[in-house]
Amino acid sequence: MTETLFLTSDDVSGLATVADYVDAVREGYRQRGNGAPAEPRTKLLNREPPGMFTTYAAVLPETGAMGGYMYSAGFGETDAWFMTPLFDAESGKPLALLDGASMNPFKTGAAGGVAVDVLAREDASTVAVIGSGAQAKGQLRAIDAVRDLETVWVYSPTKANREQFAGEMDRVLDASVAAVASSAAAVEGADIVVTATTAAEPVFDGDLLEPGTHVTAMGQYHPKKRELDTTAIERAKYVPDLRERATMDAGSFLAALEAGVVDEDHIYAELGDIVAGAVPGREDDEEITVFDSGGTGIETVAAAYMLYEKARDEGLGTTIDFSPASESLTGE
Repeated sequence: MTETLFLTSDDVSGLATVADYVDAVREGYRQRGNGAPAEPRTKLLNREPPGMFTTYAAVLPETGAMGGYMYSAGFGETDAWFMTPLFDAESGKPLALLDGASMNPFKTGAAGGVAVDVLAREDASTVAVIGSGAQAKGQLRAIDAVRDLETVWVYSPTKANREQFAGEMDRVLDASVAAVASSAAAVEGADIVVTATTAAEPVFDGDLLEPGTHVTAMGQYHPKKRELDTTAIERAKYVPDLRERATMDAGSFLAALEAGVVDEDHIYAELGDIVAGAVPGREDDEEITVFDSGGTGIETVAAAYMLYEKARDEGLGTTIDFSPASESLTGE
C-alpha cells in the first residue's frame, strides 16, 4: 500500500498566489520545450444525457511529477467535476488526488500569463477582456502578475455581468477596470486582448488589431467553433500551447486553414519552444501575436504539484491508500 494525499477544493483554495501559479506553469512549459511529453485533450461526447468527458495528461520529468485532468461536464447533473491525479515521475507511485475545480482558472490563466510575458510588448499596459466569467478573471489576474497594467476594458453581451466583473476586478487590481458596450470598443487601442468566452463565432473583427497587439484566445477548443476570425489568425504570429492541438480542435486556426489564408507552416512554435529559448518570442514592437490556449496537462501538472508541495508543508489534506498492482492484480 502507498499513502496518497487527497486535497479538497477548500484545501487548495487560496493556498498559492497568482505569481506562484505563473512561476510553476512557466517552468512546466520550459520542460515541454525541452521535450517533456504532453498530449492534447481527449474529449468524449455523450448524447443522452448530453455531456462531455475529457482527459489530458503530461509528464514533467524535472519537476518529478506526471498526471493531468479527468473531468465531466453536463450529463444528468448539468454541472462539472474536476479530478486531478498526480503521480511521482520517478517511482510511478500516486502522490495526490486533487479536487481540481478551484485551481482551474488560475492554472489556465497562468498559461496565458506566461504567453503574455514572452509574446506581448514589454510596455503593454492596456488590456481588452472579452468575457466576464471565472476564466476571464484568471487570465486578467495572471496578466497583471507579468505586466504593469494601467487600464482594462471588459465586454460581455450581458451588461450586468460585464459591469459586475469590472467592479470586482477594479477592486482587486491597481489598474482601472471599466465595462464597455461592445467588443470593438474594448479591442480598439488595447495592447493585449483576451477572449474567454463560449462563443461559437468570432467575437471581434481582426482588422481592429493594431500593430504590436498580443491576443490570448482560450475560450474555444472545438474544430467548428472559434473566437478569432481568419483575419486575426492571418495577421498574427500564431503560437498554440501544443502544435498537435492546432490541427485537432483549434477552431480559429482550422477555419483560417480551410479558408486558405494560412497553411500549417503558419504555426510558428509551441509556447514551450519559446519559453525554453529554442525560438524567439516577440521579435519587434509591430508584430501581432496570438496564443491559442486550449488547456493542457502541462499547466495542470505544474500547478497541481505546486499545490501538493504547499499543502504537504502546511499539513493539509487527508491520506488515502492505493494498492500496487503487484499485490492486487491477482485475478483472485
